[in-house]
Amino acid sequence: MNAAARPATQFQQLVAEEWEWRMQADPLLATSTGDHRFGDRLPHVREADYTGRLTALRQFRQRASAIDRAALPTPQRLDYDIFGRLLDSEIGEHEFGAHYLPISKAGGFHLYFPDLAQFSPFNTTQDYERFVSRLDGFRAYVAEHLELMRAGVRRGFRPPLVTLDGIDASLRGQIVSAAADSALFQPFRQFPASVPESDQVRLAQVGARAIMGSVVPGYQDLLAFLLDEYLPAARDDIAALNLPRGAEFYQHRIRYYTSLDLTPEAVHATGLAEVSRIRTEMEALIHTTGFTGGLREFIQFLLTDDRFYVTTPEALLKETALVLKRMDGELPRLFGVLPRLPYGIRPIPDFSAPGNTTAYYYPAPGDGSRAGVYYVNTYDLRSRPIYEIEALSFHEAVPGHHLQIALQQELAGLPNFRRFNGFTAFVEGWALYAERLGIEAGFYTDPYSNFGRLSYEMWRACRLVVDTGMHVLGWSRQRAIDFMAANTSSTLLNITNEIDRYIAWPGQALAYKIGELKIRELRAAAERALGPRFNLRGFHDLLLGSGAVPLDVLENMVMSWTAAQTAQFATAQPER
Repeated sequence: MNAAARPATQFQQLVAEEWEWRMQADPLLATSTGDHRFGDRLPHVREADYTGRLTALRQFRQRASAIDRAALPTPQRLDYDIFGRLLDSEIGEHEFGAHYLPISKAGGFHLYFPDLAQFSPFNTTQDYERFVSRLDGFRAYVAEHLELMRAGVRRGFRPPLVTLDGIDASLRGQIVSAAADSALFQPFRQFPASVPESDQVRLAQVGARAIMGSVVPGYQDLLAFLLDEYLPAARDDIAALNLPRGAEFYQHRIRYYTSLDLTPEAVHATGLAEVSRIRTEMEALIHTTGFTGGLREFIQFLLTDDRFYVTTPEALLKETALVLKRMDGELPRLFGVLPRLPYGIRPIPDFSAPGNTTAYYYPAPGDGSRAGVYYVNTYDLRSRPIYEIEALSFHEAVPGHHLQIALQQELAGLPNFRRFNGFTAFVEGWALYAERLGIEAGFYTDPYSNFGRLSYEMWRACRLVVDTGMHVLGWSRQRAIDFMAANTSSTLLNITNEIDRYIAWPGQALAYKIGELKIRELRAAAERALGPRFNLRGFHDLLLGSGAVPLDVLENMVMSWTAAQTAQFATAQPER
């Protein structure tokens, strides 16, 4: 091996070893990427397991630091930089103890586990046996979480009480009296032809036993812990500032989710400025409708007029499907490269819908065996106005999350840690930017739908204000709810669920608007520099052609692209 090749080979080996370690440490992650070697296992989540992971992460980081970056081939340097950034972020999460707060009414293993059947393969007898093994392991998995949460309480990681409100109902929904009533029994109702009939009865029997012997008791254990220990230990305050090393933790979370070094005060100020700008646009739009009242009266009109609501879940899903089918036909005007992988639309499961967000996207596994899924909340239809469908769908499906994430998974030559990881500010910033792309694709022709778009943008601007306000600047939960209610057209149920999500997930809500502002800033700079030579499809292909990257890296990429485009244009000019 020559000396020049050695650093590149060392880095490739390190990346491969780290990925293999990650797949073994988190078998559920492995399944989500299409690696089914560990499909019979669940992760270990005791305090000692997290300590061991932190040690391993630090060792990987030390090995990376020992590699001479300057000796790497130029394309590999970006992989090297992103690998280090991802490790640093994860090390920070462990060091600040984020794992000690694993559940809330908006997220956690108690909500994703019942949906496991949707994301597991069921093509062979072995696939079913692996799935049953996971069902059998659930009660022990719960026990490890209980051990972890008890350790967290002892160390001062007590959850805000409001983030647990109603969580008992989602747990009770899994405590069924018959296995057939569990969502986890669904794969045993109908077997593919590839599973021999001689195995089907046996598999259904062992699956039912695992549900009643492990899953149901596991949820009973978790419910008893919640009622007897966790709720009494919960705190009345909401600020991340009150967690151990709270101020440092929140500063870490700003960088973790925005990929930039920003202060809470700067983020808060940016949010207030955006709220003011968007409110001015809202008021101008209201004027065009002929409505004679102010913003609050207009929002009340939107919330109470029957024309803006459907009466059945099926109608909401049909309206959503129609919007997205129309957008599918417009994508080639905006992008030169489109993903091969399709996406589907499903309702959010009943057991998690009441406390869940309006919609979300679940990526496909890396093996292409299943489409991406756009989940729509059909609970409480008076909280799901149809004037929000366009903006919401463009964010979660196309040209938002599905298009970006599917393209990332299909990028040839990209290391696995980049195919299946990313930076939230890029991912969510792109999706918010994608909402605005609907204007260029010919949507939002209805002023009410355009108001819905503005309301969603306002929502993300408000997040900058309320997240920093609640976690650092002393805002109460009610003040945050009132601020959102005064500035958006969202219903009180949605606002309350979202505010509680921000309380449970400090900093994550900052990613959307910070990322979108950066993407719009970079596009505006490229348009100014290139003038009529600016190519929107080429710009979008550039943004999505390297996967989700930190915003400062994205800025360098766009600047280099713009300079190259300028030089290409200059050399193409005829001599005079």
